[in-house]
Amino acid sequence: MESCAQAQAIPGHGLVGDRYFIGTGTFAKKPQLPDFEITLVESEAIEAFSRESGLAFTAHHARRNLVTRGVALNDLVDVEFSVGSVRIKGLRLCEPCNYLAKSTSPAVLRGLLHRGGLRAQILTEGTIRVGDALTRG
Repeated sequence: MESCAQAQAIPGHGLVGDRYFIGTGTFAKKPQLPDFEITLVESEAIEAFSRESGLAFTAHHARRNLVTRGVALNDLVDVEFSVGSVRIKGLRLCEPCNYLAKSTSPAVLRGLLHRGGLRAQILTEGTIRVGDALTRG
């Protein structure tokens, strides 16, 4: 996992360079499922979990592609939205899994339940940059 200033989004594949884009993610399937193309998480959820649990849990530990601020991601299930110029559709919540619990703390299973982020499908090709606005509709 590494932070980057921008990423190329490709419909049907995901973000160039991501482990799921190249098919090596822990839960990678052939053919790739749309809900593994891109994941998002709220910075507020990460900060709240860290505060509540007392763990030094960061966005890096959350293992999601995009970190948002000021957006209720749970409200974007079955909704189309844009990040910069890239169109995306929210598909389902990205609940914490046992892999995440093993690599961080078992507390994430309960602490991030229903606030672990959003799994989404990339609808249009483009570049997503740090600081791009997320707009609904």
